[in-house]
Amino acid sequence: MLNIILICLVVFFIFIILTGFTVVQQAETKVIERLGKFHRVLPSGINIVWPIIDKPRQYTSRSFREDVNGRRVIHTQNTTRIDLREQVYDFPGQNVITRDNVQTEINALLYFQIVDPVKAVYEIENLPNAIEKLTQTTLRNVVGELELDECLTSRDTINAKLRAVLDEVTNKWGVKVNRVELQDITPPESVREAMEQQMQAERKRRADILNAEGEKQAAILKSEGERQALVNHAAAEKETRILEAEGVSQAQVLQAQAEAEAIRKITEAIQHTGTNPASYLLAIKYLDSLKEMASGQDSKTVYMPYEASGVLGSLGSLKEMFKH
Repeated sequence: MLNIILICLVVFFIFIILTGFTVVQQAETKVIERLGKFHRVLPSGINIVWPIIDKPRQYTSRSFREDVNGRRVIHTQNTTRIDLREQVYDFPGQNVITRDNVQTEINALLYFQIVDPVKAVYEIENLPNAIEKLTQTTLRNVVGELELDECLTSRDTINAKLRAVLDEVTNKWGVKVNRVELQDITPPESVREAMEQQMQAERKRRADILNAEGEKQAAILKSEGERQALVNHAAAEKETRILEAEGVSQAQVLQAQAEAEAIRKITEAIQHTGTNPASYLLAIKYLDSLKEMASGQDSKTVYMPYEASGVLGSLGSLKEMFKH
């Protein structure tokens, strides 16, 4: 009888030793309840608990698996291990309606991390399901405030709004939402065709604008070239006329200098004869004029001016000069 009792005690102590030691993996934890009440959170490593008295609290986790057809299916299970690493939830596509009443399908990725295991266990009954439903309703609200074009071009804005709302709500559940990413935004086929036509029209408009700008620049450059050519031609003609005028001026100056020199020499030559040089020069000019008048082909009659008698009188002076 005593042996049986000893054997029972040994078996009991072995059972206590085997079930009392709990190994927790790195980045994991367990929530321990003693007699149905929260007791403590086990850190990673070897921990000692009292069997029967201490029990780990069940936690609902979610994972994705592939079925026989290769499709991803959601697998939900209850476990005592709580993963403290950053987790990713890939939510299936859902239909949302934008502000301009366009129904589109959007699927999102949610990156979150459990920072308080006690709140994650006691503040919410099914944490993965609660996060999924909260993300879907928040996504509908955010997208409902935007038009389709804004949804397609403002993904960063949508991600920031979703993360801010989810992080504020899930803080009560001991969860930290790090970021939210929209994977695909799939509008209806009719809307995609309209957007494709709009994009083609926009590209054509830009091409037409570029062509018009090119033609405008070409016309401007051509007109500037023609204007510069006219300016250069006018400047060249101006320089030519200036040079011609300077040449005529210099020729007149030289001619005047030559006439002055001739007058000076004539004056010196006739001064000793006692003849008036002015009368002599006047008579010479008058004779030259008569010669030109008489040499005209259409001239039939030559009229002598009244003052010609005075000039002819000076011819006598020429005769007297040549006598000397």
